[in-house]
Amino acid sequence: MTVRTTARWALLGALALVVTACGGTSGSGGAAAASERQVQVSATFAQGGGGPAYTYDTALVPAGATVEVTSAAADGGTTTTLRVSGLQPNRTYGAHAHTKPCTPAAGADAGPHYQFRPDPVSPSVDPAFANPQNEIWLDVTTDASGAGEATSTVPWTFPPDRRAASVVLHEKATATHAGHAGTAGARPACVTVGF
Repeated sequence: MTVRTTARWALLGALALVVTACGGTSGSGGAAAASERQVQVSATFAQGGGGPAYTYDTALVPAGATVEVTSAAADGGTTTTLRVSGLQPNRTYGAHAHTKPCTPAAGADAGPHYQFRPDPVSPSVDPAFANPQNEIWLDVTTDASGAGEATSTVPWTFPPDRRAASVVLHEKATATHAGHAGTAGARPACVTVGF
């Protein structure tokens, strides 16, 4: 009886070691997986309610045009891809991650560009802050059918308490020179993204 009990305890101990060892390996992989964040939004631009994608200027972003945003954080960086279709053909749109979600009312409601290292001056037009390493810039040029794709990779990940909340399409390509850095004109469309 004592031998059998001891043998059972030894077997249970060995199993616990195997489970712990596997759990440790899985746990560290799980921790790595937990630090990687992936987001995907696919939507159709519409006027008015519904969301998450709104058009405020149907000449530049027709109702019914589509948008997809994917964003993945891994290894200390963030890669974001913007895909659009149904926009004006052969045109460049500025596009950036912004601080607030979109509303049906106006593109201005999405707030300023998200900056990893915020500019103390607002609006931010200093290239030391308004640049594609400190912000997520996704300027996209459409083809003859009005489709396009752009990707941004930045060397940082969003802090848990301060994330971007949308991607805004602008009427023109993003300026890079001092005093105008980061500007891209009006905001004809916006899509809410849970970065």
